[in-house]
Amino acid sequence: MDRSKIKTALDLRSIDWERHVLERLLQRSIPREAVIEVLKMGECIEDYPDDRPFPSGLFLGWHGGKPLHVVVALNELALRLFIITAYEPDLEHFEPDFRTRRRQ
Repeated sequence: MDRSKIKTALDLRSIDWERHVLERLLQRSIPREAVIEVLKMGECIEDYPDDRPFPSGLFLGWHGGKPLHVVVALNELALRLFIITAYEPDLEHFEPDFRTRRRQ
């Protein structure tokens, strides 16, 4: 994903918070600010260029000393972000680096 376009969309506050993510943030006690921080400072660990209707990616960042994953889609033409979900990754599904998925 194009980091400069993501940062531009963030600066413009061109963000759609999908209902799913708002429910999950509330359930998981994750503040919106943490999601924004991960997108600004975190690392794109998985890129999904063929996702529809827009390409998306999985970002890893840290909040309060804990890892945080954020899935976001980007409409590059409109410079609009769609926050899909956010969660704290666990060692059942990810290696200790929280970047690498465990093989099942």
